[in-house]
Amino acid sequence: MRLVIIALAIAASANAAFAAPAKPAPAAAKAATFDARDPKALVGLLNGMDAKAGVASSGKGMVVLDIATPGGKFGAQFVQCDETGKACGAVAFSTAFERRGPNLQQINDFNRTQVACRGYLTDDGRSNVMYAAMLTSRLSAAEMKQHLGIWQGCLATFGRFNRDPAAFFQGS
Repeated sequence: MRLVIIALAIAASANAAFAAPAKPAPAAAKAATFDARDPKALVGLLNGMDAKAGVASSGKGMVVLDIATPGGKFGAQFVQCDETGKACGAVAFSTAFERRGPNLQQINDFNRTQVACRGYLTDDGRSNVMYAAMLTSRLSAAEMKQHLGIWQGCLATFGRFNRDPAAFFQGS
């Protein structure tokens, strides 16, 4: 009886060794690649987030986007771009506030209290805020969303500052 079991085991393993190999599983559909250096990647990302984005201008190593969200409008300026405008080195998000609140000293004080957000005044006295990020081919869509989240924080913080600079510094 023992010999029969051993013989069956040997036959089964030999049969398995000569059986046709299993077919490989079909390749999964390749996800669209995200290249943060390409302004069109940000346009696609924003359009999927209830925002509208489009190229306003391009040339001389720069691509400018106009962006509209339910919360307001802002711009994105891609810089250090190649001749095709696709492989850019950095992006700066920015917006101007219509309300003329802070003076130059207050803007400087704001900048000393912030790490990521930078405020400045235009020649006509309007307050502006910007946030810049370096771009690499390894920056993922999720990481770009984190940059957009930081930018939203900049907008909220600078908005509070712009409404009442004195109260902002008092912690109100």
